[in-house]
Amino acid sequence: METGKRAFILAVDQSTQGTKGLLFDPSGKLIARADRPHRQIVNDLGYVEHDPKEILANTFAVCKDVILKAGIPASEIAAMGISNQRETSAAWNLETGEPVMNAIVWQCARAASICERHKDEAEEIRQKTGITLSPYFPASKLEWIMTNVEGAKELADRGLLAMGTMDAWLIWNLTKEHHFRTDYSNASRTQLFNLHTLDWDDDLLKSFGIPRSALPDVCMSDSVFGTTDLNGLLPQSIPICGVLGDSHGALFGQNCRKAGELKATYGTGSSVMMNIGEELKLSDSGLVTSLAWGHNGKVQYVFEGNLNYTGAVITWLKDSMELIGNAGETGPMAEQANPEDKTYFVPAFTGLGSPYWDSKATGMFTGITRTTGKKEIVKACVECIAYQITDLIEFMREDTGFGIDAIRVDGGPTANRYLMQFQSDIANAAVQIPELQELSGMGAAYMAGISAGVYDPDEIYNQIGYTKYEPEADDAFRAKKYSGWKTAVHQVLTH
Repeated sequence: METGKRAFILAVDQSTQGTKGLLFDPSGKLIARADRPHRQIVNDLGYVEHDPKEILANTFAVCKDVILKAGIPASEIAAMGISNQRETSAAWNLETGEPVMNAIVWQCARAASICERHKDEAEEIRQKTGITLSPYFPASKLEWIMTNVEGAKELADRGLLAMGTMDAWLIWNLTKEHHFRTDYSNASRTQLFNLHTLDWDDDLLKSFGIPRSALPDVCMSDSVFGTTDLNGLLPQSIPICGVLGDSHGALFGQNCRKAGELKATYGTGSSVMMNIGEELKLSDSGLVTSLAWGHNGKVQYVFEGNLNYTGAVITWLKDSMELIGNAGETGPMAEQANPEDKTYFVPAFTGLGSPYWDSKATGMFTGITRTTGKKEIVKACVECIAYQITDLIEFMREDTGFGIDAIRVDGGPTANRYLMQFQSDIANAAVQIPELQELSGMGAAYMAGISAGVYDPDEIYNQIGYTKYEPEADDAFRAKKYSGWKTAVHQVLTH
């Protein structure tokens, strides 16, 4: 494919399991993809790490692979975008470029004791950063590095320590200028960034023992973060001008650019994220507030809720319970189950996350009768995914006053027709599934393409097709079913 002009956009989606290279044509269509997995390094203490140098090498590799696969001249690539796994934290020596240790993955809870020491500050932290104190976020991970990694504090005292999320590591290494930068979406997830002042918070930095000099400059998500030729892969340098955390990239890729628009990602767990506009709001319902992005000189905020077990429930049915042979069986089984069965399943395998935040809760089946069989159990497990998503949507409706009439969804479980129709019914909203599933990388590519003047923001989304589900259930059915779910959750929380 040849166009004779620089109008292709390269994107890197650096995720928890691997790194993807994506290439988009001048119309915004994905034309090629290349993948490289990286090691999941877990020790006897349960610490979870990634090798930053392995990820960097994979980044260069997937960029080369995807250009070769697409069959276009590298000279026709105009710009590059990056989406990245959020909260995973890297630290490196600015003089040598060497990591001081492996990156601490977002899943790693090694800093739990540090959070315990900060528990008296928890509400102040939430008021400033919009997020609940947790070892999930980088603040406590970075304090752990400062206090446990030999030489880290000495490097910081000399102004030679860099710490940040994976986007900052990649930007510093990819850009010829070695710019130490991050974007608003990633900064807002560190638990060190003040959403009111849009700057690193000096009081929090002092409390967590993080020097400001060790943190990256925070930029608009559509800024020029620097230029790269990908170690000579490209015949000319191109700007990296679209950077977003992965969930934020999916929100932008789903065209949720206006207040009130919402997307739900179905994976092992789930993320429900809603654009709430340019005014900061904090939730009293257990939702997190973050920055969506900085774009066109302005920032927008989001509400977000994260669920631990959605698609993982189907994996549990297959691998642990052996009730199904593969995920594709769940839809037909749920359709064949007795529609009058009142079984509910609350998947609190490791507590309940947003919006309930009960780490001691355990899972429960309720409503089982003598006529409940395998199909009814499977149906309850499928439906619990939609109920959890609806919980978050209901709180978003309550906290914002927005009437949510559409949910843009992505992820593997969206192939389950029963689940998608039930989701539409129980949430009383249309469900829209895009043809393209690489939404995090697409969001970063679209941000970069718009920034570089390649894509028209009002036209670029028109080429995306959707499968749509509309609510079919009446209000009485919806109220009865959802009331039963809330009763089941209450039983779990008070058990």
